[in-house]
Amino acid sequence: MRFTPVLILCLAVAPLAQAPDTVFLEELTWTEVRDKLAAGVTTVIIPTGGTEQNGPHMVLGKHNYLVRHKAGAAARQLGDALVAPVMAYVPEGNVDPPTGHMRFSGTITTPPEVFEQVLEYAARSLRQHGFVDIALMGDSGGNQASQAVVAERLNEEWADTAARVHHLTDYYPGPGDEWLIAQGEREEDVGSHAGMHDTSTLLFLEPSLLRVDQMAPGTRGDGSGVSGNPTRATAEYGRQIMELQIDAAVRQIQRLRETSRD
Repeated sequence: MRFTPVLILCLAVAPLAQAPDTVFLEELTWTEVRDKLAAGVTTVIIPTGGTEQNGPHMVLGKHNYLVRHKAGAAARQLGDALVAPVMAYVPEGNVDPPTGHMRFSGTITTPPEVFEQVLEYAARSLRQHGFVDIALMGDSGGNQASQAVVAERLNEEWADTAARVHHLTDYYPGPGDEWLIAQGEREEDVGSHAGMHDTSTLLFLEPSLLRVDQMAPGTRGDGSGVSGNPTRATAEYGRQIMELQIDAAVRQIQRLRETSRD
């Protein structure tokens, strides 16, 4: 039997015709999103990460890798949610003179008002398409104030509609640091940036993004960019911390979906 080029192409793509099993918006076609909305998938998570220094031992995109994974896990637990693309450019300090993480090579910053406008219009876009519960999941401390501003602004504007924006306060920093201390770790080892918490979660999720030979304790202001002791990190710590954060996000989204319209 002779196969025409068109028939060969059809046979080649036939196994790919089914919609993928994914919760990530950017991996779906517009018709697949439309159909999910019609089927009741009307919650969407907007993850915000950052491109910032994380000490000599951890890649600049740490937050983006972690928050995408955790947002995806939360969406799957919810069962009726999708995840928007990660916002990777967030407030990280001033450009000139450089402050905050901008003092370290590779960090990319935006002014808070710019970050807020992009976040606001992402939410406006998603509401326009039919999403009614829009959850802002910020994986970095510098994102939190702007997320709260955007949520308050849009919820006031949309008060007489079905749509709500939820700033997830239970997710970050979450209960992970307290849990580590409860395991007997010292507060100074847990630290506050590029220490045990994030190093452990990345060690569990994707250890190739760590430079294990560069791990060393650090303190704020010593020039390393580390606050804490990443050498105390373990993959098991990371698994537990991520589960705590994901569960906290899911519970808060479920609660706010029920109570935010009272």
